[in-house]
Amino acid sequence: MAEPLVYVILLNYRAWWDTIACLEALSHCTYPNFRVLVLDNASDNESVEQIKRAFPQQEVRRLERNLGFAGGNNVGIRQALAEGADYVWLLNPDTLPAPEALSALVARAEQTPGVGAVGAVLYEMERPERIQAWGGGEVVRAWGLIRLLTHPRQQSRLDYISGASLLLPRAALAQVGLLDEGFFMYGEDADLGLRLKRAGFRLEVAPEARVQHKGGTSWGPHKLASDEHFALANTRLLRKHAPWPLLAVGGYTLFWTLEYTLRRRWASIGALWRGVQRAWRMPLDRPQIP
Repeated sequence: MAEPLVYVILLNYRAWWDTIACLEALSHCTYPNFRVLVLDNASDNESVEQIKRAFPQQEVRRLERNLGFAGGNNVGIRQALAEGADYVWLLNPDTLPAPEALSALVARAEQTPGVGAVGAVLYEMERPERIQAWGGGEVVRAWGLIRLLTHPRQQSRLDYISGASLLLPRAALAQVGLLDEGFFMYGEDADLGLRLKRAGFRLEVAPEARVQHKGGTSWGPHKLASDEHFALANTRLLRKHAPWPLLAVGGYTLFWTLEYTLRRRWASIGALWRGVQRAWRMPLDRPQIP
């Protein structure tokens, strides 16, 4: 019997050097039946040319405008499903997956009834012995706490699989829909995880799937923009899923105001409040369908 077909989607934005390194790592992948699709999210540099120069046979699809993480990946997911993919592996281009990572992810998905998503164990790029995330994180919806989990004993608290390495079965996508494009960046993986759990799907982690992850490469020096988008996404997430949204958003805002104050990041406090205010006024659109 043939192995399930997996589409690996890399969404590049500006950081073509990371995408090339990721493609090089994928060239050593031991899984026998996969295809890589690189999407460029309207980078304003020579990303497409550099990637094609390094990997002339690689399919690279340039998007006409920056659709964000959710919108850009949805383009790839739709193409993958249209072309018969059994699984879609969303993989950040600033990662280095171990050769056996995809095989471990698919094996866990195939062996687990009712699985909605499978995550890898993410390791710090600069300190590869240090776990960055055990698959993903939890969302304490009552008071607005959102954090990554870092140990296997925490797996029962797993609410979402990190979008840095997220294996999605075709059946799960068909039932719950794609990423919610109301999240431009951040939060879309947590939203999808909560939707999958609400629909009765299981979230799993494959311990043998090792993926090194850098993080933060798309923003470069624009840290305040990142702070604002982070607050916007998490506020929108809590509005959608918290039992008492006002309480949860209030707790979230208070926590980060105190955190930035302790770090003396005064400008980040302004970015936090701008993000919260913007998200509170946004409509809560329904997720995209395949």
